[in-house]
Amino acid sequence: MRKQLVFFFLWAAALMEGSMVMSLPYDSSASVECLVEPMEPHYGGGVIVNPDFNAGLRGWSAFGYGSVAEGASVATGNRYAVAGNRTRPYHSVSQKVYLQNDTHYTLSAWLQVSHGVATDAWAVVKTADDFVHVGGAVAKAGCWSMLKGGFTAANAGRAEIYFESNATVDIWVDSVSLKPFSKEEWAAHRSESTRAVRRKMVRLQAKDSGGNPLQGAEVSVESVRTSFPLGAAMSREILTNPGYQQWFTSRFTVTTFENEMKWYSTEPAPGREDYTVPDAMLALAKQHGIGVRGHNVFWDDPKQQPRWVQSLPYPDLLAAASRRIRSFVSRYAGQVIAWDVVNENLHYSFFERQFGWDASTAFYAAARLLDAGSALMFMNEYNTLEQPGDAAAAPGRYVDRLRQIIASYPENGAGMAIGLEGHFTTPNIPYMRAALDSLSQIGLPVWLTEVDVAGGPMQAQHLEEVLREAYAHPAVQGVILWSAWRPQGCYVMCLTDNNFKNLPQGDVVDRLLAEWRTAAQTGTTDEQGYFQAEVAHGDYKVTVSHPSLNTSVSQSVTVDLGSGNHFFIQA
Repeated sequence: MRKQLVFFFLWAAALMEGSMVMSLPYDSSASVECLVEPMEPHYGGGVIVNPDFNAGLRGWSAFGYGSVAEGASVATGNRYAVAGNRTRPYHSVSQKVYLQNDTHYTLSAWLQVSHGVATDAWAVVKTADDFVHVGGAVAKAGCWSMLKGGFTAANAGRAEIYFESNATVDIWVDSVSLKPFSKEEWAAHRSESTRAVRRKMVRLQAKDSGGNPLQGAEVSVESVRTSFPLGAAMSREILTNPGYQQWFTSRFTVTTFENEMKWYSTEPAPGREDYTVPDAMLALAKQHGIGVRGHNVFWDDPKQQPRWVQSLPYPDLLAAASRRIRSFVSRYAGQVIAWDVVNENLHYSFFERQFGWDASTAFYAAARLLDAGSALMFMNEYNTLEQPGDAAAAPGRYVDRLRQIIASYPENGAGMAIGLEGHFTTPNIPYMRAALDSLSQIGLPVWLTEVDVAGGPMQAQHLEEVLREAYAHPAVQGVILWSAWRPQGCYVMCLTDNNFKNLPQGDVVDRLLAEWRTAAQTGTTDEQGYFQAEVAHGDYKVTVSHPSLNTSVSQSVTVDLGSGNHFFIQA
């Protein structure tokens, strides 16, 4: 009975703490550096008891059959937990918590290993019926790495948080935080961020030819083009299907060709190159002002090579790869906005096994030499946003690989970008935000390059959640939906039926396109000639009419994050 009462009071305290801090803003801070000392826990630890171990091991216990002891920094006295005597990956340190129903949780912790090489480590939530990976980090000896993740609790109940790794060296744990947010609070944070990074309040001042303010002038602001690129993949069927063309070109500003630029499509037999289809698709895109991503130069998956490539001996493969990159990149240099230079080289290593560990690095350097323009060079990968349990693609692994490429060829640092495919089953929205927070720390553009969501009754809702989360994050600079139409069906997710009538997923896209585009606004200037409006970043046509003018005057205005908010309209 005493234990039941103790648990009840701890549970009540946790619930009260969660309700008392609901007004706190979301903490987007993260780190991808390995630090000498860990940072303070987010939210003061949230619902975690003794998050910084300043009270020893109070609230913490051993998980599995290992042991838990106190550790302390010799230099600073900083205290932490040491999970030792580990003979299984899950032998660790843990704390019991009570989860609230239908609630988002953001989690962070700082990890280190006692010795040896860097190892993959995860935070895991054990519930009554499952073990859920909620975030991962690359834990190293001699410095602290931040793990930032999250999850959504579907049901209320007891749970236990612990840490595991793929090596059995001692794990050091510090600055642990678990913070609940209701879905309404999460959406409010997202809306606040959207307004800060995608919209701006502008002041338009109308003046006559003498520079005098025009009071009482009629002003209209009409959107010409929004600056946030939202697009979709297209298939070769668009070349011969007017319905597909009309539906696609009336909506999207960027695209990726689903398969038509891939090596197995452009060189089906050795030396027999055929760019007829991608040439025609590119011409169509240009005709409608749609930017094209070059996808992809190479794919590191052995199964995705042209059949004739897979068994080539080293000299022949080197010649074939050299011909491929020269031919493909040179052909479209200056015509595409981006290159997926090596696709999925965290999960696969076909070219590294053939040419050595720096094969991808050499490909990026060659691509930049062949296209020295403004095209971004992407490292395109899956599961970095989608699956916190996939160690190969965790944000820390992604950053380490990207830095290897940049460090070996410093010129690659200019124009590099982060490509996150985004093939979701049931999206883990708190983890998605946490992963974006971590990746944003290296300061490179982030695109979601192949977004789709698994089928089912929640597909459209899940798609909307993913797109809203991406649009709200300041690091994200574009999104491509992996929804190329084919009469036999799409890869995973279609936006329309075969008559190009919207499915629920297409309705989501149209609704968001309309919401993210500023509706036409009109008004009258004040005594100083000012008219004020809140608009989404993009290009606008501003028209001013006044009785003193012989005719109305129009002027183009571009509003973006870096521009000012004061524009003069000279009549």
